[in-house]
Amino acid sequence: MSIGVLPARTAARHARARGGALRGAVPTGILLLGAIYCLFPVSWVLIAATKTPGELFSTATLDIGSGLWSNIADLLAYRDGVFLLWLLNTFLYAGVGAALSAAVSATAGYALAKYRFPGRNLAFNLLIGGILVPAVVLAVPQYLLLSRAGLADTYWSVLLPQILSPYGIYLARIYTTAAVPNSLLEAARIDGAGHWRIFSRVALPLMVPGLVTIFLFQFVAIWNNFLLPFIMLGDDRAFPLTVGLYTLLAAGANQPSLFNLILTGAMLSIIPLVALFLTMQRYWRTDLSSGAVKS
Repeated sequence: MSIGVLPARTAARHARARGGALRGAVPTGILLLGAIYCLFPVSWVLIAATKTPGELFSTATLDIGSGLWSNIADLLAYRDGVFLLWLLNTFLYAGVGAALSAAVSATAGYALAKYRFPGRNLAFNLLIGGILVPAVVLAVPQYLLLSRAGLADTYWSVLLPQILSPYGIYLARIYTTAAVPNSLLEAARIDGAGHWRIFSRVALPLMVPGLVTIFLFQFVAIWNNFLLPFIMLGDDRAFPLTVGLYTLLAAGANQPSLFNLILTGAMLSIIPLVALFLTMQRYWRTDLSSGAVKS
């Protein structure tokens, strides 16, 4: 081999490495631009919530103000602490609704994945069709049904429509098919376990990462839901944060001082979602099935 071949090969390897780095830099740059696009409104809300009413429209956009704690105190004191009531209502709607939705999705998804029965494929196809129906289309029919049942303007009118999630059932079915081995279920049947025991003791622990994902998706969807509670509820003592902050925004047209309370409320409404994701992300692991099969 001639001496000049080695430098040529080395140069070719360096060129390929530079080309690979350049190809990797393009998608990374696109992701960074997307992150900036998504995070800039959030950062603006966080900064604007620190400003006093006088600073909000008189200082630069990215200058941190000096009124954060006074804004929080004014918000908590507004109408005898109605913001805290809206916050508790939102936790009730999102927490209970997401938990019940995850439970229903787990049961239905497991049945669709592991049992064979007449109409199974039809039910799954209808389920996929339900995913494509916008929630806006269903809001008015749901109001009419719940009003006829005497449940309009109650907590149930917001909770009940959120329990059945076609997308959650779809995710549970797909995850159960991949994460719960049929051999494991068959071994439990040979040992004499019944259907409920197999589901609760064998399948359900393997489904936990998927159910956590379903819970988080549904929790965020209910937390951010505006149209359904806006249509269903008339008593502002039952409002969630979305509708409550909207009423503040509507009142802010005549009382500009309320804009600081709105921005502070929007900032505080973000914190529970961030805390929830940071707390529950440890459950997103995929090695549970291997551990269960070994045991």
